Amino acid sequence: MDALLSHPIQPDFDALRDCILRKGTPRRVHYMELYQDVEIKDAVARMFELERDLRPNDPAYAWKREIAIQTFLGYEIINGTLEALLPFPCPARVEGLAASDTNSIADQSRGQRAWANEHDGPIQNWQDFDHYPWPDPANMDLSSLDWAEKNLPPNLKLYQPTFSLFEYIVWFFGYEKFCFALYDQPDLVEAIAQKIGEIKLKQAQIVCDYKCVGMLFGGDDMGFKTNLLAPKKFLQGKVFPWYKKIVAHAHSKGKICVLHSCGKIESIMEDLIEEIGFDGRQSFEDVIEPVTLAKQRWGSRIAVIGGMDMDFMVRATPGEVRQRTRQTLEVCQPGGGYALGCGNTVANYIPLENYLAMLDEGRRGEQ
Repeated sequence: MDALLSHPIQPDFDALRDCILRKGTPRRVHYMELYQDVEIKDAVARMFELERDLRPNDPAYAWKREIAIQTFLGYEIINGTLEALLPFPCPARVEGLAASDTNSIADQSRGQRAWANEHDGPIQNWQDFDHYPWPDPANMDLSSLDWAEKNLPPNLKLYQPTFSLFEYIVWFFGYEKFCFALYDQPDLVEAIAQKIGEIKLKQAQIVCDYKCVGMLFGGDDMGFKTNLLAPKKFLQGKVFPWYKKIVAHAHSKGKICVLHSCGKIESIMEDLIEEIGFDGRQSFEDVIEPVTLAKQRWGSRIAVIGGMDMDFMVRATPGEVRQRTRQTLEVCQPGGGYALGCGNTVANYIPLENYLAMLDEGRRGEQ
């Protein structure tokens, strides 16, 4: 067998776009991930010496390193937020929760792992709402996009993570208090949803003016293992109208839109496909719906992305990963509407050899 990733891939965003839009079986396998943990990218850069021609004191070092890593791995769409374009400040009194990183892969551990605070959030009442330092999209630091607009290699594009609306609504309360606020303070919940929607729409309108941006692709986890995290009517009334506006604007600018959402969300799939018009959906888990079944069920109407189950990717051998990659591609590749990737993200606890085995097997499956 040839060395890992020895089959070179030339970036071809137009081909990826056609694949996501289901314009026929692509010539080769395409790849997509919401993101890779920094420890994975560091390990890849070390293993394949991808920084040997880069200078750390170069002002564009971070961008050039990211491009080197992603193009070597075979991606033609890169996360466009090397820095946060539009951070939402969190008061010191509301902090995330931390625990030790139990990752057994020593050189991929970060020592400590942060968790979302489900018990509290920065806004609990109208006074908090009025005093919160809401970010202004007009003040976004666009220097990274300006650089990419001038310097991104041909047929390589950026994606911008723009769809985190529901998660932010929950984050402002903390999930536990959000559930109470839905019934005890519906006017405050609606005001927060309105504010976030306005900000996110304006952000999308700004980034969609960049030619280097080819896709809006962002995470908004709306489900868990067996159901939605909020009533369907709430999502339809307070979240989906903003999705629809963002997607419509992005489509008017020639961009494609992919939603990452974890959990069992089949009850809102018709909304995502027919009412909103998403081009693709990412995040699949075997215990909820394997990606192969999702492709058979939804694949004629929306692209399915990734789906190499996270638990499997952690526990399997590289040989088993290769076998499952082949089986997944046999079902999902025909007709387009599929890009190979992990079920969620390339987390730092996935053995590097398993991640690389998935990518390498995909390269061997060219049509």
